Amino acid sequence: MSHPGRGIACVLLVGSLSVAGIAHEGSPEPPPRARTPGFDAPPPGSYELPPIQRLSPHRLLDERGREAPLLELEPGHLALVSFIYLSCGHACPRTTAVLQGMDRTLAERGLAGRVELVTVSFDPERDTPARMGAHRAALAPRGRWRFLTARDPASIDPVLADFGQDARLLLGPDGEPGPLISHVLKVFLVDSEGAVRNIYSTGFLDPRVILNDLLTLEPVGAAPAPPASAASPS
Repeated sequence: MSHPGRGIACVLLVGSLSVAGIAHEGSPEPPPRARTPGFDAPPPGSYELPPIQRLSPHRLLDERGREAPLLELEPGHLALVSFIYLSCGHACPRTTAVLQGMDRTLAERGLAGRVELVTVSFDPERDTPARMGAHRAALAPRGRWRFLTARDPASIDPVLADFGQDARLLLGPDGEPGPLISHVLKVFLVDSEGAVRNIYSTGFLDPRVILNDLLTLEPVGAAPAPPASAASPS
C-alpha cells in the first residue's frame, strides 16, 4: 500500500446500498448531509446486519504514546471506527462532527458504556499522540471516545489494508509527495468479535441510520431516551 498523504474521495457502502462521489481538497464541497430530507431510517430490529468482513487484532498508540489495542471491546459491545487526519479540510471534520453528535446521543440514551468510538489518524508523521490528545480534549467527549495514531506510516498501513480504508499521497507541483492525502471517507461499525457489520460514508453517514444499527445489534441498548427537558444540551 502506498504511504498515506492528504485530499478526499468519498465512496459509500451501506449494506447493499452504494453511492460514489468525489470531492478533492480545494474544490467546492456540498453542504453536509448528516440528515437526509424525506428519509426515514428503518426501525431497529426490522432488518439484519450480517458480517461484511472480519478484522485482525491491531495495536497502535494512544494519546499518551502508549501501545494500545485498536479495539477494547467487552463481549456484546460495539465500536464505531473512523480514519481521519487532522489537517483535512472537508470530509474528516464532517465525520468527526457526526461522531460528536453520536457521542452525545449515546450518553443521553445510556449507551455510552456499550459503544466505543475510535478515531484513528492515517497521518502518523504529523498527527502525534499529543496532537490526537489535544483534539480529543477539544471535543470533550461524554462517553468512550479513543484517539489513536501510529509510530510511522509502515505501522498504519496494515491497519488500513485490513479495513479496506484507501489512502494515498498526492504529489505536489514539484513531483514530490505533497501535503494532501487522497482517501475514501468511511466509518466502520464493528462488533466485539472483530466483524464489520456496516460501513457508512457521504450521504448515508446519517445519525439516525447509525443509531438504529446500534440498537439492532445491541438490544440491551434499546432503553428509552430521557425526556427532552432532562437531556444534555447538544
